[in-house]
Amino acid sequence: MSEWWTYRLSDFLMFSPRTYWRLVERYNEETWPIHVLALGVGALLLWLTAARSERASRAVLPLLAGAWLWVGWAFHLRTYGEISLGARYMAAAFALQAALLLARGLRRRRADPGRPLTRRQAVGWAVAAAAVFLYPLGALLTGRPWTQAEVFGAMPEPTALATLGLLPATGRTGRGALLVIPAASLAAGWITLWLMHGQ
Repeated sequence: MSEWWTYRLSDFLMFSPRTYWRLVERYNEETWPIHVLALGVGALLLWLTAARSERASRAVLPLLAGAWLWVGWAFHLRTYGEISLGARYMAAAFALQAALLLARGLRRRRADPGRPLTRRQAVGWAVAAAAVFLYPLGALLTGRPWTQAEVFGAMPEPTALATLGLLPATGRTGRGALLVIPAASLAAGWITLWLMHGQ
């Protein structure tokens, strides 16, 4: 039996990179064309955030909540759960994040119509735009097929990154409480990719 210190962190993954990316391919093929709708919702969220009106601001969080619910159910629970024991817990966390977004969205808040985005809000908006439009290009830039693309509203990492940008852009972070699950999800996803790269 091998000694415990001979193991690497990547040895504790329950799947190989090939298994993971094949799962992503199958998921994208089965849920197509939800990606087109998701990209449209992402673009709409960016427009609503930049519009700086009270009505537009009120629509952002329910739309984000819908994206979190979908990814939690369709990806984590129905798909990723086939190869990861932690997927059901991630699905529960995504459902909780959706509930928190909806609860925060029901609270009335006045926007600042006509006032430009502050520097912090502009940085958040740019992060969200990168998550919506540039993240899907990652597959092509790394030589993977388009069926392995990660799209906002369909996959966890771009959804979490867009949320981490949109919430500060709207000024509705809830003192950071709404940022915890997106940050944890993004960290978990990036650590998984890093560990797979080491296999």
